[in-house]
Amino acid sequence: MSEANDYVTLISAEGFEFVIERRCALMSGTIKAMLSGPATFMESQENTVTFPEISTPILEKVVEYFYYKVRYAQSSDIPEFKIEPENALELLMAANFLDA
Repeated sequence: MSEANDYVTLISAEGFEFVIERRCALMSGTIKAMLSGPATFMESQENTVTFPEISTPILEKVVEYFYYKVRYAQSSDIPEFKIEPENALELLMAANFLDA
């Protein structure tokens, strides 16, 4: 895999771009399908996925979770992943959509 393909850009509803490691983005079943499927998805050709329904703060927390999940995947001592109560519903909807 080339160095350019090691990273993926996730774009929030407000247009904020998160450039993250591809291996972390693939924690999402939805993103994995978009990036790994046949090259007919524009996302797989450009390594960019836009989420018009996910706000910047929610997408930021989702990205944090992807890194958290990769970091502690093989660990038996997993710390709590903090979620602010006021964001819980939006995060649940985003996680459901992203299959994460």
